[in-house]
Amino acid sequence: MDQTELNELRTLRHSASHILAQAVKRLYPDARLAIGPAIDTGFYYDFDTETTFTTEDLDSIEAEMKKIVKENLRIERFTLPRDEAKKLMADEPYKLELIDGLDEGEEISFYKQGEFTDLCAGPHVAYTKKVKAFKLLSVTGAYWRGDSNNKMLQRIYGTAFASKEELDEYLNMLEEAKKRDHRKLGKELGLFMMTDDGPGFPFFLPNGMVLKNTLIDYWREVHKRYGYVEISSPVILNRRLWERSGHWGHYKQNMYTTKIDDEDFAIKPMNCPGGMLVYMNEPHSYRDLPLRAGELGLVHRHELSGALHGLFRVRCFTQDDAHIFMTKEQMRDEIKNVVSLFDEVYSLFGLTYQIELSTMPEDHMGDEAVWEHAEETLKAAITDMGKDYILNEGDGAFYGPKLDFHLRDSIGRTWQCGTIQLDFQLPERFELEYTGADGEKHRPVMIHRVVFGSIERFIGVITEHFAGAFPLWLAPLQVAVLPITDRAAEYADKLVADLTAAGVRCKADHRNEKVNYKIREHQLQKVPYMLVVGDREVEEGTVSLRTRTGETGGVMTAQEFYDRVTTEIKDRSRIV
Repeated sequence: MDQTELNELRTLRHSASHILAQAVKRLYPDARLAIGPAIDTGFYYDFDTETTFTTEDLDSIEAEMKKIVKENLRIERFTLPRDEAKKLMADEPYKLELIDGLDEGEEISFYKQGEFTDLCAGPHVAYTKKVKAFKLLSVTGAYWRGDSNNKMLQRIYGTAFASKEELDEYLNMLEEAKKRDHRKLGKELGLFMMTDDGPGFPFFLPNGMVLKNTLIDYWREVHKRYGYVEISSPVILNRRLWERSGHWGHYKQNMYTTKIDDEDFAIKPMNCPGGMLVYMNEPHSYRDLPLRAGELGLVHRHELSGALHGLFRVRCFTQDDAHIFMTKEQMRDEIKNVVSLFDEVYSLFGLTYQIELSTMPEDHMGDEAVWEHAEETLKAAITDMGKDYILNEGDGAFYGPKLDFHLRDSIGRTWQCGTIQLDFQLPERFELEYTGADGEKHRPVMIHRVVFGSIERFIGVITEHFAGAFPLWLAPLQVAVLPITDRAAEYADKLVADLTAAGVRCKADHRNEKVNYKIREHQLQKVPYMLVVGDREVEEGTVSLRTRTGETGGVMTAQEFYDRVTTEIKDRSRIV
């Protein structure tokens, strides 16, 4: 979907939010209106009402929305001076607050459809009949303006598409997503847990640690091949460092702070200031550059409790960072090198992506000319590689523009994981230097980049992507050996010992249960391979193979299976 189509879809969804608000006002005239924007997955509207909306209420509201669509009301824009605007919204306290928050002289616009008028900057479709394919999905609580000190409102979520076929496809995807919910699978597969003793701070269980460490091993392997060195920086650093980096002024509300020896310290929300100090530890020549320093750093960020969501939104996570220090002449090639690394990693997991270029925000550091040069370099690098991108104006980091990589999973959802941020500002603030070929001191440029984004979040993404059926090389338990006779028990233990020695994660299931029960149990645990062994297998030195999908792999010698499974693990083959 190109940018024009995305804009058209957001306009359609924004109009759907107004139709939702109009339907609520018809059914609940005392409801007070807050805000109702389009979002990436659809739209929502916040209401202040004494009625607690239920699923049945959503059905009634949706039916009223369909009536409004059928009425084919014209959606008309008009503007008013501030005094008249406030008179029009006299019964809507949240709208009055929004009007009071507008700058003097700023245009105050409204959109009217039938008897319903709303304060809004737009845009909208011309007639309500344009909004045909929509569905209300859920209702939840939401603080006004996201501030827990404000009143809790009711937020109704919905989605809308240009056609019924697209809507049906999306609703089917939501049903499939429920089955793949990483929180549900994480519990069933013994990957991780959450507790009220540490909200937002995940506990990894034994199976989850196998998965996490296997991902980290792969991360280290691929980064070594791409010329990275690995560093580690402290979790707690003093206020002076965060002031120098700009985080104290721009990000303090998301940082955990403490005092040590009467001095302010912060638990790091990002790894980059520590990376600056590592670079500053010794002098550098142009011959040292590019210097690619990777770090698996544990970071902490204060997220609102209402935003926490499994492994997708947590308060501490392992960020797979890297900081690349380079000359200006090396920028384009280094960006392409990072994108090549991303291509290799994401393709291994069967993930495709869309690139989004985010440009200079209002709250930024540095000169606009420097920002423009950085943005043009990012554009040139990905264009050189024949890749397309979507422009996301004004959403860059405060220190530089960035490329975000939105991954598409097996059921069509997108996840923002990888990012490449080009930074001229932090090297300036930290006065980083290298000696050039001319013998003079020069300022390096820096790239911030992550591949997984966070190990925790990426585990959540791939858990849902694979529906818990991880590829063999990632599976916490790769092989289960199931003896069906007493005589086969010793043989099963030998198979496990030999497989373990070959680096395969396996175990023997000696429970006094029927073999079909054992097979079903291990299929539910998404174990890739099961080896059924009885007296015949003992005599012949063979195994009877089953897979988690229920397929039988036939009978083969133990050595043939060893060769097969070790090759698949080494090659990181993706098996069903």
